[in-house]
Amino acid sequence: MNKELKELIFDQINKNNKRRNKVVFLTGAGISAESGIPTYRGTNGIWVKGSTFYKPESFGTFEHFSKNADQVWQYTFFRKKMFHDAKPNKNHRLLVQIENNLQDRFHCITQNIDNLHQRAGTERLYEIHGNLREMRCSEECTKEVYTIPSEISLKRIDEDLTCDEKELLKCTKCGEDTRPNILWFDEFYNERNFKLHSSLKLAKNSSLMIILGTSGATNLPIRLVEQTLKYGGYVIDVNLEDNNFTKSFSTKKRFYSIREDIYSFLADMLQIIN
Repeated sequence: MNKELKELIFDQINKNNKRRNKVVFLTGAGISAESGIPTYRGTNGIWVKGSTFYKPESFGTFEHFSKNADQVWQYTFFRKKMFHDAKPNKNHRLLVQIENNLQDRFHCITQNIDNLHQRAGTERLYEIHGNLREMRCSEECTKEVYTIPSEISLKRIDEDLTCDEKELLKCTKCGEDTRPNILWFDEFYNERNFKLHSSLKLAKNSSLMIILGTSGATNLPIRLVEQTLKYGGYVIDVNLEDNNFTKSFSTKKRFYSIREDIYSFLADMLQIIN
C-alpha cells in the first residue's frame, strides 16, 4: 500500500463525522479462496450429475429449482459439506481484528454464503446473497425463515437425499418444497432476505468502503459503490485484477484501485488503525 492510500485511510478512520463515519468492507469469493472454496461461477463451480453438465447461470435459478428441487437440494448439501470442511483463513481473522478495533464503525457486507465470516467471529455482518444455514417456503406461503434441519447429513457430490430427508425439506405450513435462503441468478434483491435497503443505507453513511475479492458481477455491489461515492465517501478496490468496479468507477476521483493480495492490504490497514 502506498503512502497516499495509508494517509487516506488514516484520515477517514479518524474522521469526526457522526453521520458518515462508517467503514464498510464489501467481500466476495476472493476472501475465501485460501480456504479452498471454489467460486460458484468458476470452472470448478460447474455441477455434473451423471452425464448432465450444468452451467451455474442455468443451474442456480429458481426456474431450475422449480423443476428439479431434489437435485438442487442435493447439491446444496454437497456445498454445505464443502463449507463445513473449510476453515476461516487469515483474511477472515484479520477482518475480525479490524472489527474489534473499529467497533460500531465497522460493517461487513458479504456476497459469500459460506459462513466463514461468522465462524471467524465477525459480528456486524450483512449477507446480501443469503446463506446456507436457512430455508424458506418456495411458494412463499409464509415470510418465516427456518434453520435447515441438522438431521440431514452433508452429502458427497454423488450422494442423494433419502426419502426421510426429503420430507424434512417440506414446508410445515403448506407441504410444498422449501428452498435454500439464497439469491439465485433469476431473482431480485430485497430487504427481508438480502438486506437491500440496510446495505444501501450503510453505503450512504460510509466515509470509506473497501472492496475485497469481488469483481462486481451483480448489480447491488455496483449500487453500493455508487451510493458511497455519491454521498462523499471513498472507495478502495482491493483485487488482483481489474474488474467491473474498475470499468464503472476508475474515472471517479474518490475511487482507488490497489492490485495486491487481500492479506497484505488488511495487515497494513490494521497497523494504520492500531
